[in-house]
Amino acid sequence: MDTASGAFDISDTTATSNVKKSSQEPNVETESLPHSTESKADGEIEDDDEDSGPPPPGNGGHVPGKYIWTQTLSELDLSVDLPAGTRGRDVTVNFTKGRLIIKLRGASDPICDDKLSHSVLPDDSTWTIEDGKKLCIQLQKKNGMEWWDKVCVSDPGIDVKKVRPENSKLSDLDGDTRQTVEKMMYDQRQKAIGLPSSDEQKKLDILEKFKKQHPEMDFSNTKIS
Repeated sequence: MDTASGAFDISDTTATSNVKKSSQEPNVETESLPHSTESKADGEIEDDDEDSGPPPPGNGGHVPGKYIWTQTLSELDLSVDLPAGTRGRDVTVNFTKGRLIIKLRGASDPICDDKLSHSVLPDDSTWTIEDGKKLCIQLQKKNGMEWWDKVCVSDPGIDVKKVRPENSKLSDLDGDTRQTVEKMMYDQRQKAIGLPSSDEQKKLDILEKFKKQHPEMDFSNTKIS
């Protein structure tokens, strides 16, 4: 059956009357269709503390002794405190697609010599020294459609579910990219609270519409596959 929502296919459902099944009906399986999220046992309080806090500042974090970092979908910005009067020749900064090295002349240990948690584009990444006391590194992400939970693999991670891009940054994206980012953020929030994603909700809506069109069929043991 073709509807305004498109063609769909029904399978593995039990009708209460002898109704011929169309070759174009929603794809469902004979398992219980969850009507709501699982409830907690009596007296048990659900712990929402993990997702109730504010987003991390700048969508990044602070790694003591190394750097403060922030991020957008496409890049990372690192800020490293240096001794006053530091010049470019006093610092060694090397970044490959998978590693970051920061060394200060005369120091026994590097500030950073670690594997990156994700890949970057070295040719599009830069560094500079500001006011002789701050090293600023900008790393271009290879995948410009994901949030990082840490810069290097040994760093403490942040909760990426709490990341919130600035509205100004979203408005800078082209239409298709912005729609993808907003969908990703919505699905992330839905998953965190146990609700269906946008794609899953569309399937549920189609099934509900089909059920109204075929009240003679029993859908009590069905679920969207």
